[in-house]
Amino acid sequence: MVLGWALAALSMAVIVIVALLLAVAIARRRRIEADRAGLTIVRGEKTGIRWIYIGTGISSVFLIAALAYTLIVLNAVAAPSHAPSLTLTVTAYDWWWKVEYSDADGLPALVTANEIHIPVGEPVKIVLKSADVIHAFWVPQLAGKTQTIPGQINEQWIQADTPGVYRGQCSQFCGAQHAHMAFEVVAQDRAGFDAWRRAQALPAAPIAAGANTLASNGRKLFLDRCAGCHTVRGTDAHGAQAPDLTHLDSRRLIAAGAMTNTPEHQLDWIAHAQRIKPDSLMPGIALTADEAAALSTYLATLH
Repeated sequence: MVLGWALAALSMAVIVIVALLLAVAIARRRRIEADRAGLTIVRGEKTGIRWIYIGTGISSVFLIAALAYTLIVLNAVAAPSHAPSLTLTVTAYDWWWKVEYSDADGLPALVTANEIHIPVGEPVKIVLKSADVIHAFWVPQLAGKTQTIPGQINEQWIQADTPGVYRGQCSQFCGAQHAHMAFEVVAQDRAGFDAWRRAQALPAAPIAAGANTLASNGRKLFLDRCAGCHTVRGTDAHGAQAPDLTHLDSRRLIAAGAMTNTPEHQLDWIAHAQRIKPDSLMPGIALTADEAAALSTYLATLH
């Protein structure tokens, strides 16, 4: 932010200097033309080129200073102040984000989607991949953008010094639903983050036989219709082409930020995905009223 204000101040200074030099040049030109009309010889007529030298010299000094300051700041932010406490792998898809937490830091590995949790005040390394086209990972309040490129691995680091929810967005045009390719970064204290991570690593809660017929019917419907693309850990759903839904109800948003996560919006998304996000890989699935009720009841268990 400091660099941005410094460059803005420099730009304004250059504009003011150029405007002043232009005003002086216009005034001198008019005086010279008036003196010529009166056949008066003006000794300073040939000194105009000197003002060009002066203006160019001043601008060059400012621009070189700005370049040096920019390079110093970029070098300072190129790497975190200390080794990252956490490394995540984020893979961009048309049009959503897969987030993988490894077990390298002693906590359980897990996979989630479109929602990144991080501990406050700690640098986090982001390993970026793309499953299809070029996208760009961007959390404006935490860091600049970094592209995700098919066949290439890029890296970025972020750090949130204040607890809260920070919106992220793909900032590289990537197709019809580029504008609906958002995610959230949730920064929380270390104890809260660890508790979230342990809960997210657990498989989906089992449904006891006969305990909830509607939920059981919904689970069967999910396995028949949705398991080819989605994963729910602890079940036979192992699809890898769409978000992991093991803890769907713990998320604030669905459809990569297109809708808030409510039972009504879940069913709307399932039935009308192509109306909500045209050209996405999620098909609209027709459900009867009984099927919708059963599926909604089952999804409510994925918390």
